Amino acid sequence: MVEALHTPIAYLKGIGPEKAALLKKELNIETYWDMLQHFPFRYIDRSKIMFCRSIPESEGYVQLVGFIDSIQELGVGRSKRLQCRFTDDTGSLQLVWFQGWRWIKPSLVPGKKYRIFGRPRLNGAFWSIAHPELSPADDATNVGFQPVYSSTEKLSAKGLHSRGIEKLIRGLLEKIDWSQLPDTIPEELRTKLGLYPVESAIKSMHSPHSEHDASEAKRRLVFEELFHMQLEMLLRKGVRKRNEKGYEFTKTGEHLREFYHHQLPFDLTNAQKKVVREIHQDMKSGEPMNRLLQGDVGSGKTLVALISMLIAQGNGFQAALMAPTEILANQHYETISSLLQDLPIRIALLTGSVKRSLRKPMLEGLKSGEISFLIGTHALLEDEVQFSSLGLVVIDEQHRFGVAQRAKMRLKSTLSPHVLVMTATPIPRTLAMTFYGDLEVSIIDELPPGRKPIQTMHRFESHRAQLYQFMREQISLGRQVYVVYPLIEESETLDFKSLEDGYRSITESFPSPEYNVSMVHGKLPPEEKDREMRRFVAGETQIMVATTVIEVGVNVPNASVMIIESAQRFGLSQLHQLRGRVGRGAEKSYCILMTDYELSKESKKRMDTMVETNDGFKIAEVDLRLRGPGDLMGTQQSGALNLRIADLSKDQTFVVLAREEALELYNRDPRLTGPSLIALRQYMISLFNNKPQWDKIG
Repeated sequence: MVEALHTPIAYLKGIGPEKAALLKKELNIETYWDMLQHFPFRYIDRSKIMFCRSIPESEGYVQLVGFIDSIQELGVGRSKRLQCRFTDDTGSLQLVWFQGWRWIKPSLVPGKKYRIFGRPRLNGAFWSIAHPELSPADDATNVGFQPVYSSTEKLSAKGLHSRGIEKLIRGLLEKIDWSQLPDTIPEELRTKLGLYPVESAIKSMHSPHSEHDASEAKRRLVFEELFHMQLEMLLRKGVRKRNEKGYEFTKTGEHLREFYHHQLPFDLTNAQKKVVREIHQDMKSGEPMNRLLQGDVGSGKTLVALISMLIAQGNGFQAALMAPTEILANQHYETISSLLQDLPIRIALLTGSVKRSLRKPMLEGLKSGEISFLIGTHALLEDEVQFSSLGLVVIDEQHRFGVAQRAKMRLKSTLSPHVLVMTATPIPRTLAMTFYGDLEVSIIDELPPGRKPIQTMHRFESHRAQLYQFMREQISLGRQVYVVYPLIEESETLDFKSLEDGYRSITESFPSPEYNVSMVHGKLPPEEKDREMRRFVAGETQIMVATTVIEVGVNVPNASVMIIESAQRFGLSQLHQLRGRVGRGAEKSYCILMTDYELSKESKKRMDTMVETNDGFKIAEVDLRLRGPGDLMGTQQSGALNLRIADLSKDQTFVVLAREEALELYNRDPRLTGPSLIALRQYMISLFNNKPQWDKIG
């Protein structure tokens, strides 16, 4: 990159130290290059001249050329204003200034030709424009497409509003010696895809000649950003494969054979068998496995994880399974312990709640190798947790863990352990390629036999009586019901039902001793929460009123009804996760979404999507379009991208294209040694040098 582009922004004319500090704090702009990368988020089309007689009914901005006929000062005191009549060949309208008119008035000359720009409003039968931009008719400064830049209140107070930033960038564009700026997209690839050179792209983003020009500039820059990201992941993956040796798990082991042939509770689905083969192939290769396992709620990911752990154990190694919550860790421990109860494999559970007296012998057994499987939460990351021979790390609900946390598990093994990361939040293909491009991806895309699709319905408050009658009918058939609320306590600012209100309403409508109701939420002491959950699991209570603590980790095959109150307050991914708590038995199951009548367009789309499909991947695609990647992936993941111009929810086509082109280039020249790749190679080296090496564990 041109050295001048590294110049601190304080040296740009019109900035200085004070404004430079504010730009860094508010917009993270520190250098000339950062300023050039602060692109407009929209443009105002000032290329067209309209006429007074043909102003459109829509309330957009218009540009007119004409004369000022008359100038009047109207009103008294604070209500005083300046009003002018503006005329062109087709008619006239009013121009009004309520503030600053004393400075405007001297520049207004009756009979002089002006160019005005503003938002027209109908005032009775006449159009008027308040506080228009006004310049001489022959002033070409603001002709064409005017960029609009994001700013902040503090920056605007210092003159760095959109127009102020535009002025600075125009000056900066003239200072740069563009002939010295290397293009990191090879010319051959630019020609193939019809992309602008870097100079044209940056200039056209800030000062486009047309709408098409701005669109093509953005196309180049979006592709470039995603191409660099995909290529970086491929290069890191290549470095890891060349430099890191992994364990070779060539055996299956007697315990896996015993489990598979005699203790497996049901046959694996074809999808599960395919994924197990992919995992075993990785573990035999001698390279560290880094694989993402995606599977919808109830698709059998835990069983696949257990088989992977048994492969590690059969080769003389230990396995760790890390979950984001104690509830989920406990669920995994109970499930795996139950499945392996007849095998001589020692399993331990480590969470923050494990008492010190129990922890010490557990840690000793782990270090000596007596314990084969350790299941737990973030507690597994603690320095005192040391393994004898850690060969496999399984990370569940992987988007809830930061990259650095996952990397810490890598340090607990002599060689790089095999890593299997799992998620029950289906991830659209484009997001998986972007966030987990250096991982191999396996998908379990079918449910175990006997799982019936869950019928989802959307109902309003007026259907409350029918809802309660339906609950009674289901309970009379021996079924159980979840009722989930978004809040624990009444909120003064939010108008939806709280958990406590709901609990009172449910207990009044379903009185004891005929009915028993549990209540579970995050503020309950752990022992009380566990007791209430155990009562529900045992069938002692028919209804569980809860917050989203039951989103993961509760498996009650007898529960056939999920009622989600104020469902408009939940995201699609969370609604789908909650729905997955039912439908785990052989009986038909139902999910009922309760909302107010007044729903936003987005809320209505979420409800309709849930009613229309049980497919988690389709739901994830809609969720991506509605909410963007940050919410879908979790802040720890999405924050790692820092995309300047690409938008993963809108630029999915570019993600696929960038991946394909990066892969083709990498396969052809994995070290980027070709003469046409010098600029790209230098740029990728700078990326490697400026980022911590946390990618080694996915």
